[in-house]
Amino acid sequence: MATRLVKWISLTSLLCLGCSVLAEGKVCQGIANRLNLLGSREDHYLNMVKTYSNCTVVLENLEVTYMEEHHDLSFLSSIEEVGGYVLIALNTASRIPLQNLRIIRGHKLYEGLYGLAVLTNYNKHTGQDTDELLLTSLTEILKGGVKFGTNQPCNVETIQWYDIVNAESKPKMVLPLPNSPRRCKKCDPSCFNGSCWAPGPENCQILTKLNCAQQCSKRCKGPSPSDCCNEHCAAGCTGPRPTDCLACRDFQDDGVCKDSCPGLMRYDPNLHQLVPNPHGKYNFGATCVKSCPHNYVVTDHGACVRTCSGNTYEVDEGGVRKCAKCDGLCPKVCDGLGSGNLTHTLSVNATNIDSFKNCTKINGNIAIIRTSIHGDPYTKTPKMEPAQLEVFKTVKEITGYLLIQMWPESLSSLSPFENLEIVRGRTKRGSRSLMMAQLGISYLGLRSLREISDGDVVIMKNRNLCYTDKSHWKGLFKSESQSATIEENANAATCALRNNTCDRKCSTDSCWGPGPDMCFACRDYSRDGSCVDSCNILEGELRETVVNKTCVECHPECQRMNGTATCSAPGPGKCTKCANFQDGLFCVSRCPQGVPGEDDTLVWKYADTMKVCKPCHKNCTQG
Repeated sequence: MATRLVKWISLTSLLCLGCSVLAEGKVCQGIANRLNLLGSREDHYLNMVKTYSNCTVVLENLEVTYMEEHHDLSFLSSIEEVGGYVLIALNTASRIPLQNLRIIRGHKLYEGLYGLAVLTNYNKHTGQDTDELLLTSLTEILKGGVKFGTNQPCNVETIQWYDIVNAESKPKMVLPLPNSPRRCKKCDPSCFNGSCWAPGPENCQILTKLNCAQQCSKRCKGPSPSDCCNEHCAAGCTGPRPTDCLACRDFQDDGVCKDSCPGLMRYDPNLHQLVPNPHGKYNFGATCVKSCPHNYVVTDHGACVRTCSGNTYEVDEGGVRKCAKCDGLCPKVCDGLGSGNLTHTLSVNATNIDSFKNCTKINGNIAIIRTSIHGDPYTKTPKMEPAQLEVFKTVKEITGYLLIQMWPESLSSLSPFENLEIVRGRTKRGSRSLMMAQLGISYLGLRSLREISDGDVVIMKNRNLCYTDKSHWKGLFKSESQSATIEENANAATCALRNNTCDRKCSTDSCWGPGPDMCFACRDYSRDGSCVDSCNILEGELRETVVNKTCVECHPECQRMNGTATCSAPGPGKCTKCANFQDGLFCVSRCPQGVPGEDDTLVWKYADTMKVCKPCHKNCTQG
């Protein structure tokens, strides 16, 4: 017994040897695909590698699905913390190496109940299955229960699951069957209570709760009263201080576990008011940070968020995106998939399409798949008419991703999204924020798109799609890590035969589609989003001036001139000659008649023979 106890304590110490959960690490978003497969299995694997490589903290969910024996899964070994749930399902890889995962926070739960779900890791046709689920460092599931399906990995039935979960919250538990498969090897004799994740003394379960002294309120590193962890610790500790935690229960601030981050404002007793706190920090997941990461929004309450809440909208202040209170009515912001009323909705369809009417911004994602267009008899969802997609014409911003895997045959482009300006990619489909696959369209038509803030672009297997110059996408990206995969669309020879080439008014061979209103940039000038050869400087019904190679109308109070420019710039003060009257430097429709002036006096003016407004005598009271 003593030997086992010594090994149990030493293993607890080894958990933090050579590393610290409180050290800065790479934070990644995570995935919320559940059991859905992204393209082919190889494509899905490559997407997983890009999403999780070198990742220490997964902000949302960790989903390990469809991994096969030939796949190298070493990229999972760096993960130490998951903010949502962990799903391990439909794999045939013999070993899932998550040996450094310490804590599952359960901010989101699988099926609304489980922090950890391990389901059907077996292929009945090949007989391949997952033998080892290496969770040797897992000691804390803060919220949610555990669910095991059929074909469970080896040794998981030996684990003391109630040492890991928060039993006080009465989590739903569907535990492994007590009978281990015959192929499995037994735990090492040194493992306390015969609990292990795999054979060998290094794979014994680390207990941090069931064997604690009664004086310990949470977790411990051993059975002695002096082994209790600090109340702010999660997953265990190496000592009694808040700097000795293996993970923080609430927030981590420069290596110290706390229940809250330092506030952005502090009270100044001399001024008797709140002033900015030089040591203030923002909440980002379970970490306190001096500034929010790229592509997140800052709130007055001190948090890094993906979307602004009610009565606030996003503004850019000095290059920082912030939530500001609306002055009157806010622009119409609507829930997208994965947000608000559509949190558990998988796709846009005929039953929810009307919720996007008059929206200028979508908080969340847009996914249009086969059941969106053709309906689903299983769920009694009717098919969607192409005209219903016109609701997206008002949308200028999507904070998550845009996925289109099915599109009406009658539409040759994605014209309902022609006014979309920004895809922020704050939530992604794997590592992707813009995906178009297997569509019948001949051009994209996304003529207003100016920015893809985060995430990759995938446009592939669209057999009729032309105008797909890969080089253009780099100009829309905001980080070097973003990439564009443009493959298996219509080839250049086919597009040339169809005369599907950019308009001559475009500055380059890159464009969104046919015609002068689909250019990325104009060779000469632009007017209202369309490229033109020249502006109406000396002729034309509406006379114009040029501002940054853009044709801008002269002010209506400018008199239309022949043989010379009507105006030198926009505005009533830049006219060559006034159409009606001139008041100082400005052209006006009439001279001021009793308008408020300095010292609340009323200003009255009359027009002289040159139609120039002159002030009336000071003794005149009514002009």
